[in-house]
Amino acid sequence: MAGFRQEKTTFMRKFPYVLMDVFTSKPLEGNQLAVFTDARGLTDPQMQRIAKEMNLSETTFIVPSDPATEKERGTRVRIFTVDEELPFAGHPTLGTAVVLRGDSGKAVVELDLNVGKIPVTFEERGAGAPAFGEMRQRDPEFGQTFDPAQLERDLGLKPESLHRDAVPQTVSTGMAFAIIPVRSLSVLQQLRVTWSGIENAIQGTDAKFLYFVCKETTTPEAQVHARMIFYNGEDPATGSAAGCAAAWLVKNGWAKPDERVMIEQGVEIKRPSQIYVRADREGEKIFNVRVGGSAVQVAAGEFQMP
Repeated sequence: MAGFRQEKTTFMRKFPYVLMDVFTSKPLEGNQLAVFTDARGLTDPQMQRIAKEMNLSETTFIVPSDPATEKERGTRVRIFTVDEELPFAGHPTLGTAVVLRGDSGKAVVELDLNVGKIPVTFEERGAGAPAFGEMRQRDPEFGQTFDPAQLERDLGLKPESLHRDAVPQTVSTGMAFAIIPVRSLSVLQQLRVTWSGIENAIQGTDAKFLYFVCKETTTPEAQVHARMIFYNGEDPATGSAAGCAAAWLVKNGWAKPDERVMIEQGVEIKRPSQIYVRADREGEKIFNVRVGGSAVQVAAGEFQMP
């Protein structure tokens, strides 16, 4: 037909994903996570751009391979923030393991992350309750300690805001955090710090972020209240930091060896989370750090790419 122009059709690939709330058994609480369930065919730059489009703290990409490889190494999983790929992060590991497990009832799911193979062990919690998953993190490396008074000056805090009976210290179980003990719940809940202040505090150390903790809690089930403030926001649940905190708690006598401690986080931003941590100790050695919790699916969809 004269004047008719046929438009060229562009084939769109579809990549399914689910949205999870992690470190909670209730939807719309905990830490959000997007999990792409089959990312075969996506390049590294495409994964990074998709993570930026999702605009969550982290997005994971499951890259299935042959059964023999997965049996030996675990299922390949990539973790991205909006800006970069991470070797490890706590809530993406747990949330992705829950997705991989599905309704299979598996006792253990193994993930092949950039940091290595991470097993997640599951416990059933009764009819209707989401399964509880617990991941083992790398043995902790204790780094630099901080002078509390200098930290208060760097962060613009009032004198005596920080605990004086336990030493702030950098700890890494794959990613380094400075564990900062705060004097009271009221001080921690009213905490106002800037990212520039945090950068001043961690300058010259291995720490990427500060993880503030105190012994007072808002719920009787919890033993530790925590906050993790970063860039221009606050993280509702930080599994990697909680693992570092587990080692710090045992080292400083805030928790007994192998005692499962519940850390509450995200309360101040109305995304309450429950993170369960424990670590073993023999003499001065802290090891077998474990971080656990639940996760629930809240949405599912498809991402279209040419």
